[in-house]
Amino acid sequence: MTSSHPVATDAQARSLRADLEESGWGVESVARLLGPAADRALRRELRAPAARVVRSVLEEARRRGGRPDPVSVLTALFMLGEPVGADELDAALPRTRAAGARAIGLVEPDPAPGLVRAVVDLRPHEATDASGHVRWWVASDVGELVSGRSLAPDHVLGIGGAGLTLAGLTPREPVGTALDLGTGCGIQALYLLRHAERVTATDVSERALAFTAFNAALAGTAPGRLELVAGSFLEPVAGRAFDLIVSNPPFVITPPAVRRAGVPLMEYRDAGGPVLPTLLPAVSRHLSAGGTAVMLGNWEHHAEQGWRERVRGWLPAELDAWVVQREVQDPVEYAAMWLRDGGTAPERDPAGFEAALGAWVEDFEDRGVAGIGFGYVILHRPRRARAPWRELEEISTPTAPGLGEHVAQVIAVREALASMDDEEVAGLHPVLAPDVTEERHYRPGQSDPSVIMLRQGGGFRRALPAGTAMAALVGVSDGELSVRQVAQAVAALSGSEPSALLEEMVGHARVLLHARVLTLG
Repeated sequence: MTSSHPVATDAQARSLRADLEESGWGVESVARLLGPAADRALRRELRAPAARVVRSVLEEARRRGGRPDPVSVLTALFMLGEPVGADELDAALPRTRAAGARAIGLVEPDPAPGLVRAVVDLRPHEATDASGHVRWWVASDVGELVSGRSLAPDHVLGIGGAGLTLAGLTPREPVGTALDLGTGCGIQALYLLRHAERVTATDVSERALAFTAFNAALAGTAPGRLELVAGSFLEPVAGRAFDLIVSNPPFVITPPAVRRAGVPLMEYRDAGGPVLPTLLPAVSRHLSAGGTAVMLGNWEHHAEQGWRERVRGWLPAELDAWVVQREVQDPVEYAAMWLRDGGTAPERDPAGFEAALGAWVEDFEDRGVAGIGFGYVILHRPRRARAPWRELEEISTPTAPGLGEHVAQVIAVREALASMDDEEVAGLHPVLAPDVTEERHYRPGQSDPSVIMLRQGGGFRRALPAGTAMAALVGVSDGELSVRQVAQAVAALSGSEPSALLEEMVGHARVLLHARVLTLG
């Protein structure tokens, strides 16, 4: 088990933050230091090219008798696990110095005289939102890429792909209260503090909460805005409701047989059993009226039951729910990925990897698991009593930046449309979204298109097949005509039965407004 974690007083955090701000150590400066090829390699978790570049830069500076620049020193030390001179760290962090970094718990003496090495991973992270641009420095446990060892069960993960996905998916409208459920290193809490008055962060891991406290202090979080509470899932916030809940929960489906094969339960990803079937119903008790919950998850695919039917059974009856399946992995691919994620690799331990992989796949086979879906779950509590809406869909297209804003817009329009009858929808004056384009495909010699596709440039970048009625509605939606007027005009031109065409166009209008292909102006 790991034991160390950084701890800083307010004064130490202020000094370190000032040092880091003055150092110029940011995402772009690291990319410039490494160069495109090594930077891309590091993002793919290939350390060697970046280490080679940084060693060369440090050695050249030392050869010339000067001090290496702070960006190369801090990148080498905290991102690549390279020892650096204590005097070099003194120069890179002139207020904190090597002694202060050691007192905080960031470094320790290296066996080689005069050198220090990092005991945590620390790296810059940047974001831009409605409040402007922000740069944070986020600490977490040293990963396998640097340590060369399997991760400890209480490993505190840094900013990974799933965390960034969740951050991008979350709506960023101002809210009063927000809950970061399973905070880990605290990156979601930092994002929430940008637009929530008060944030509560929970985790079963005391070490994770300690890292979150350090990262929040280093970010300059004002006293009283962040509450840290230890406990399992929603137990620490019993009886409380929030305007926004975000969670990257420990959703990995790890069978007990894998534990018996010697793979430990990883706190950051494993809960010892399926999470969503109990977590989703429980969220309903903690969501304020008009509140939204956004989370990631896995679910099994079984031949005898579609994934939609399976997940639908977990959804709270009183909440709106939008589930998006982004990808499906076969059982072998899924098991191998998570074994490697925890540091169990065939290159290091062939027998252990094969035993664990065999146990995992055998469990899936015995239970008839044909695949594992990964995706997003978005829940919303209506502001007033009405029948909740449900949307469970598969979208595998690459998403556009600013997905959280798209999610907020979809929830708002669905909230509005859920209380409208067909007569009210027929009276709407929709407007075509500016990011939508249309493709028409013709067979040789034909004057009418055989395929019409509507393509969305933002949001989920959907591609929607359109019939003539839907295409006609989209083509004239500039806010001047109502859906009813469009249907009447098309019926007159085509000879269609007016009431049937109006009913069809009202259905199309709902679909297109839900997807943000059309807007309400």
